[in-house]
Amino acid sequence: MIARLRALGPGAMVTAAFIGPGTVTACTLAGATYGYALLWALLFATLATIALQEMSARLGLVTGKGLGANLAELFDTSIIRWPLIALVGIALYAGNAAYEAGNLSGAALGMAAIAGKEEEGVFAASVLGIAALAAGLLLTGRYKLIERVLVALVATMTLAFAATFAITRPDLAALFAGAFTPTIPQGALVTVIALIGTTIVPYNLFLHASAVARKGGDAGDLGAVRADTAISIGFGGLIAILIASSAAASLFAAGIAVDNAGDMARQFEPLFGPYSRGLLGVGLLAAGLTSAITAPLATGFAMSEILRLGDDEKSTAFRLIALSVLMIGTGLALAGVRPVEVILAAQFANGLLLPVIAGFLLYAMNRATLLGRHVNGWMANGAGGVVVLVAAGLGLRLVLRAIG
Repeated sequence: MIARLRALGPGAMVTAAFIGPGTVTACTLAGATYGYALLWALLFATLATIALQEMSARLGLVTGKGLGANLAELFDTSIIRWPLIALVGIALYAGNAAYEAGNLSGAALGMAAIAGKEEEGVFAASVLGIAALAAGLLLTGRYKLIERVLVALVATMTLAFAATFAITRPDLAALFAGAFTPTIPQGALVTVIALIGTTIVPYNLFLHASAVARKGGDAGDLGAVRADTAISIGFGGLIAILIASSAAASLFAAGIAVDNAGDMARQFEPLFGPYSRGLLGVGLLAAGLTSAITAPLATGFAMSEILRLGDDEKSTAFRLIALSVLMIGTGLALAGVRPVEVILAAQFANGLLLPVIAGFLLYAMNRATLLGRHVNGWMANGAGGVVVLVAAGLGLRLVLRAIG
């Protein structure tokens, strides 16, 4: 039991990464637009995330290296090495910079909701303050400190959204029906892909392996690492389902249209009093701050590893990459770029990119030269294959529909 408690942390970092303002926004819009009908997508995405992140964590634990470093080693002499680097660079660097704008804006919206002030000056000051806090944590280069902060924020998010769920009192029968009856209502395909893309985040596969490798341990800790993965990501999936269900119980049931999660906080007030606004504000703030830290962190790990610039979070290369993502995101947030559209587009792109990154992970997990007897078994390969096929099928269906 003690060993399992000590192993907690990397899984919570993954949860902190995917439960950001984008998840709050996507889940809110899904619940407000389609009621409980798309909860199955969140349940599938949560189980799929646990399966893929377990592989990533196992890779980091057994090899002592992140996914980026392992891919660089596997494809060192391959003709696809540089295309792989370009793919990872575009997907992670550019995508996470866009995410960062939404993360900072979402956290600032949370502060505004708590304070009850939404003036432009307050928003800008909040963005700068949150960016400065994230930069401070990244510059320390202290993995354990960052891990503890993120664990605390995940706990805060869970409490905030659980309280909001309790206030809205969703229809439990409809909730379970939506969670276990897969349907795609008319016009909901893009939302389904966005929900999957906001939960099974490709950059988390890099983040998790690197975090586990830095935490240390050996194959004897595999059970504890798996428990951390299942518990932490399970809580993350629960948070996502709580958000969507709360929106379904209040906004969808009342026929209230919303454009973003900030509107959700404002629309809750006349229905359930001022408490909903404050509770959702706390959730948005925690979600934005966690993702504002993890997006640059993951990019720094992945790019410094795959380019072989060193794997120390205190190195100059790592800090420059991570801080550049944070700075670009801060600039976009302050420039007035609408974060919701950018986030949803990035999540949609993540959903389409997922089969490619997951395919690379599955390839690595079947290499005995890396993992020895800890390579994937048929169950792990089957689970990973299902995720790849479902994600690819949804993306292909959308492409064919667009062509048609």
